[in-house]
Amino acid sequence: MAGRDRQRRATVHDVAATAGVSRGTVSRVLNGGYVSAEARTAIEAAIASVGYVPNTAARNLVRRRSQAVGFLTLEPHSLLLEDPNIGSIMLGANEALSIADHQMVSLVVDSARDTERVARYLRGGFVDGAIVVSARTHDPITRVISSLGLPATFVGHPPDLDREIPWVGIDNAGSAEALVRRLAETGRRRIGMIAAALDRDSGADRLAGFTAALGARFDPALVVEAPFYDYTAGVKGMRELLSRAPDLDGVFAASDAVAAGALEVLREAGRAVPSAVGLVGFDDSTWALRTLPPLSTVHQPAREIGAVAADLVLRQIDGEHPEPVVLPSPVVWRASA
Repeated sequence: MAGRDRQRRATVHDVAATAGVSRGTVSRVLNGGYVSAEARTAIEAAIASVGYVPNTAARNLVRRRSQAVGFLTLEPHSLLLEDPNIGSIMLGANEALSIADHQMVSLVVDSARDTERVARYLRGGFVDGAIVVSARTHDPITRVISSLGLPATFVGHPPDLDREIPWVGIDNAGSAEALVRRLAETGRRRIGMIAAALDRDSGADRLAGFTAALGARFDPALVVEAPFYDYTAGVKGMRELLSRAPDLDGVFAASDAVAAGALEVLREAGRAVPSAVGLVGFDDSTWALRTLPPLSTVHQPAREIGAVAADLVLRQIDGEHPEPVVLPSPVVWRASA
């Protein structure tokens, strides 16, 4: 019996009995309320004496805090595993949240059922805030976040919301324009694009940058659309581009994964890169260095984006109203163009 008593976790009752005060007085000290200096000293001494460790979960329940932040990825499950940028953003966010003693909860939205489930979860108060990756136009989850007033940060500028929500991202349009201009300066005359994810700000902005870079030379027939930033989109898109324009000599793929798929098709078609076709991607992900030749691309600081996104959410939870953050995204020139 004595051994079990020694192992029993000390409670508020033990603290109160040792300090000679009520349990309510102990609770006020633990939750930051006012008590007399004499009572506070007695309670602090009692806590040390009995070895009391506060129950963080219970305290958070009283404060209506979960110490958790949701990481919402609005992408298919397959892309979540394939896209190294999402993984890097997640790791950056998790590191920043961990330092702040918050738990990250990963929530993947890939279907209408997922949407309903995650919406119920957010409404239930299980997280104090949310980081949202790959938000689409008119996405129901973004509407839920907006209506709840939940502290949130979008990766990329958020589309069509009822309230202003901080975001972190890069200048997709300006970076794409700089990349395509440099591709054109290598002497390419027939440049096409595999334009992915046009229902997201990043995809639409990259297409806008491509269009601006070519100016009067822009040919809408040389733009093939794809739903996602994945390898399969590159394969299908490149085949379609070659069928439309066999004389194509330049390609801007909307991501490095898309560019890797395009490169495989060019290789199969006997179109050497870069001598016959200059190829550029976007993101400077691990895909960019897996290919032969390695890809010219735009560097997206994915891990830093995740860390900044977490910081913006935590600042909102603390009552601040931070401004959006745009991080540098320079062109990285390699052998593919």
